[in-house]
Amino acid sequence: MNKPLADKLRPEKLADVVGQTHIIGKGKVLTEIAESGTVPNMIFYGPSGTGKTTVANILAKVSGKSLFKLNATTASVSDIRDVCARCETFEGQNGILLYLDEIQNFNKKQQQSLLEYTENGKITLIASTTENPYFYVYNAVLSRSVVFEFKPVSPKDITKALLRGIDLVKEDFGSKILAKEDALLHIAEMSNGDVRKALNALELAVIYAKPDSSGTLLIDMNAAEQCTQKKAFRYDKAGDSQYDVMSALQKSIRGSDPDAAVHYLARLIAAEDLQTACRRLMVIAAEDIGLAYPMAIPIVKACVDSALMLGLPEARIPLGDAAILLATAPKSNSGHIALDKALWDIENMDTGEIPRQLQNKHYDGEGDVKKGQGYLYPHDFPNHYVKQQYLPDKIKDKKYYEYGENKTEQTAKEYWEKIKNL
Repeated sequence: MNKPLADKLRPEKLADVVGQTHIIGKGKVLTEIAESGTVPNMIFYGPSGTGKTTVANILAKVSGKSLFKLNATTASVSDIRDVCARCETFEGQNGILLYLDEIQNFNKKQQQSLLEYTENGKITLIASTTENPYFYVYNAVLSRSVVFEFKPVSPKDITKALLRGIDLVKEDFGSKILAKEDALLHIAEMSNGDVRKALNALELAVIYAKPDSSGTLLIDMNAAEQCTQKKAFRYDKAGDSQYDVMSALQKSIRGSDPDAAVHYLARLIAAEDLQTACRRLMVIAAEDIGLAYPMAIPIVKACVDSALMLGLPEARIPLGDAAILLATAPKSNSGHIALDKALWDIENMDTGEIPRQLQNKHYDGEGDVKKGQGYLYPHDFPNHYVKQQYLPDKIKDKKYYEYGENKTEQTAKEYWEKIKNL
């Protein structure tokens, strides 16, 4: 069976790995580890197609250890035991390196089954994950491993891999291949940092390309566009990429950047994650705009209701309006900051009893020292205000709310200062 181009082109030495220059290269940590031949337990963290498996293969080779691979989506504890049993055989005389892909799919018990063998040195573990290991890998495994982050590969570095791929394809096809520079750059950019994705697109482009009169296969922009179609999009619901987009959307709106706001909203819509987009915009309306422009909350709610009723793709229209409204609106977090302060007091100190005049109690018992509820009804007084104590005695002088510096809250502040000072 013909191997995919990405597998045929898999580097056999670190110098041929594209990208990851922050950990691979002269004087960099993984290169130093490879040259020493002593490989520690490691966790490789990063998107697909960035070289995690390739680097693990290379490190296993230079260490002289026997390499075994398991995928946590299908493997079990018994599979780990079977690999570890090889330690006592001829295969394990120089040690065993276990490459465990997608470790985040192992539960706590399965991950803990690795500890016995990594602690006694019988196996060296290199685990990979596309999710943040500090959230998905248990502390006991993390504490025994070194974490390396693999980053999306730049289009420039992916183009280098594509050029090497063309040389290899020439040998397989036995014909000349001419690839336009703009076509290769288009394939590299559309792969979104995934070298494997780019090489698969190149392989398809070679099949799609038609030979000219001299028999040369031409990979032009048309071939590149036909073989990439839609840009690879990194998004995993309930994964790191989802939370990163949500965070970027909220921080862009909080920072009053409407261009960035619609960009990150577009990412959620492109991933067809309508629920997340709606919920996040509703949160932002209250958390970041709040009392500076209170009407933002019902307006955004109306946009969200419209979006959910319309569904995609039309839902993007009211959501786009909501994102720009929020990004360009004045900002205030005074409301939820005040509530958070009150919550902290309730959870961390004795705030005392509700004042007698506020209790839902209109009669006095025999044991009541202070007779009469004493509640003053504000609507019976000028300007619908009368001074009385509302907070419990123990915190009667607490100040939770500070007026924001925006026009709406400053107007309210001016009004109440005038009324309360009469």
